[in-house]
Amino acid sequence: MYAALWRLLPGPVWLRIVLLLVIVAAVLLACVLFVFPWLNTFVNVTEVTVGE
Repeated sequence: MYAALWRLLPGPVWLRIVLLLVIVAAVLLACVLFVFPWLNTFVNVTEVTVGE
């Protein structure tokens, strides 16, 4: 999968690395802004049993 992504990216190696870093940053930002808040609606964090 990673090799296919690497082959799809245009340009020389340094540009591919920059593009991959931008893609990873965008995926992480999307997770923090959209996925994790959506998942938080299903998890009740007030019922913590650690430390009891």
